[in-house]
Amino acid sequence: MSCHDVAPEPLSAIPDETEPKILLVGRPNVGKSTLFNLLSGARQKTMNVPRTTVSVEVGSWRLTPTVRARVTDLPGTYSLIPQSPDEEVTARAVGDLAVSAGQYDRVIVVLDATALASSLYLCAQVLQTSVPVVAALTMNDRAGDQRVDPEQLSWAIGVPVVEVNPRNGHGATQLTEAVTASLSGTHERSFEVIELPALSIHHRGLAATPDEDLQRAEELFEWVQQVLAQVQDESEQKPTVSDRIDTVLLKPFVGIPVFLAVLWATFQLTTTVAGPIQDWFDWLISGLLSDWTQTGLAAVSAPGWVESLIIDGLYAGVGTVLSFLPLMIIIFTMIFVLEDSGYLARVAVMADRAMQAVGLDGRAILPLVIGFGCNIPALSATKTIPDSRQRLLTGLLVPYSSCTARLVIYLLLATVFFPDHAGTVVFGMYLFSVLVILGVAFLLRRTVFRRATREPLLIVLPGYQFPRFGALLRDVALRCSGFVKRAGVVILGLSVAVWVLMAVPVNPQYSLGDPDMPVQSTLFGSASSAIAPVFAHAGFDDWHIGAALITGFVAKESVVGTLATTYGLDEPEDPSQPSDLTSRLRDTFNETSGGHGAAAAIGFMVFCLVYTPCLVTVGEQRRLFGGKVTAASVVGSILLAWVLAVVIFQVGALLT
Repeated sequence: MSCHDVAPEPLSAIPDETEPKILLVGRPNVGKSTLFNLLSGARQKTMNVPRTTVSVEVGSWRLTPTVRARVTDLPGTYSLIPQSPDEEVTARAVGDLAVSAGQYDRVIVVLDATALASSLYLCAQVLQTSVPVVAALTMNDRAGDQRVDPEQLSWAIGVPVVEVNPRNGHGATQLTEAVTASLSGTHERSFEVIELPALSIHHRGLAATPDEDLQRAEELFEWVQQVLAQVQDESEQKPTVSDRIDTVLLKPFVGIPVFLAVLWATFQLTTTVAGPIQDWFDWLISGLLSDWTQTGLAAVSAPGWVESLIIDGLYAGVGTVLSFLPLMIIIFTMIFVLEDSGYLARVAVMADRAMQAVGLDGRAILPLVIGFGCNIPALSATKTIPDSRQRLLTGLLVPYSSCTARLVIYLLLATVFFPDHAGTVVFGMYLFSVLVILGVAFLLRRTVFRRATREPLLIVLPGYQFPRFGALLRDVALRCSGFVKRAGVVILGLSVAVWVLMAVPVNPQYSLGDPDMPVQSTLFGSASSAIAPVFAHAGFDDWHIGAALITGFVAKESVVGTLATTYGLDEPEDPSQPSDLTSRLRDTFNETSGGHGAAAAIGFMVFCLVYTPCLVTVGEQRRLFGGKVTAASVVGSILLAWVLAVVIFQVGALLT
């Protein structure tokens, strides 16, 4: 009797307060996470697995009007014999469920019809643990001549198999019914099932010696071949459309220019589309809302410092978060399109050899390159890297990608000290950024990540497909809301902290938040003067420059504006053109460096390149990797920036 011949019964035996635990298990790129989003909708959250850096998605799945299941999207894995922390989490979760599973706990194994053999290998390992299993068959619409009959596959492996298309929601109801039937005990195991060899289960997952692993693998491959013989036509397979495209696209002389064109289009969108929206948010917060607030506070005779706190502190933080939203939406959308279409997997294959040279996964290329546009969405793009160690390592390297906000600083200083070679200097800064990334990667691989083994890229290329509009909106909304909720809190807090420094006077003749108070008479000015001597060996120990570096921590775009403000000048509209600010900077750098202003300017540019990019980056790092990692990253980048600036200045002073 087939599992599909049994009508699912209501879960009347389950108490309403009982919450079945469902684990989603599958290879990378099988549509597992898309299925999770379909089942749980907006009822989900991200949580870190205890004692690991691996995060999983946990959601609520309504099985009946009164029963919800707690569904967990485990990291993608090719095997339950783990080779990485992510795979270890999945193996442990399945192993623990095998030992302590409740009556209503289940595993849904997601099978890819276009790569059924590797999916069945993982499914076999899960089945060997004796945990109750329901299979979800995805990508069947992309399998062409090798389309799989779910009924036939169910008879072969002895568990319910439901064809699901997470992209359009097809099969979701049937999957819910199959899980309901399984929980109700109405699924009957097929007598035609191909039996698997027995396996002992360790309490932390699958455990065996290397020889046992090899023997087990041979037995499982034999089982997989028997199943395939029953469910697939053994006639010669025809090349798919994806295969024909890959014969051209995966060649370096074609693939690399196409990838660069895709990146160019992405950056064009961020400037032509996001730019005007960012300007509108700036007008909304700094203009309209601030004007209304000022009018309202004036009507109630509120103190000046209250107005300053709200407008220059709170609104500034809110404006910073909102100004990044259009950029995040565009980048998240592009990442989703590239990933969902199957193209991102090809980029990883093309870049893997170069990335492996510095101990990185090929999938690290996308976040690092996006970082040259903006570090914030680049950090979020690390989510496309399945291995947690590689994801963390890439996240620590992204801030060294020279984002466009730093470009204004390079243009200003290069114009002042190298007017005839400004373009070359700016190009050199971007080249130096690449060298810093490689150098830091080399250093981290031999220190903090020295125990991380270099794994070859193991990836099954999914078929090309059109991205799903509905899933795209849901995915982008979830990521942006996570950014606002978690990174926004950090940004808002630090913005208020900067306001306090700017509003509190150190001179008794001024009051709190006095708009006429000079910068040097504030805590901010005192702090700038206090940190200036730290940069004496780098050739720029001046309070104006110290002030610019403090605000540069908030946003690199503010460095030039702060320099102009502290000198009592207007910010130049074009930093590459001569102005009063350029002459003041030339005098300052020449004075603090003992006549070696050019060397000090290079050191300053390098410091701005290497030290923490901006406040929003800090917030995003904390959201993704936690407070301890973020603190170590911030301190490490500042120390590295200081060392490089000192070395560059000292060497430059000797040569000039």
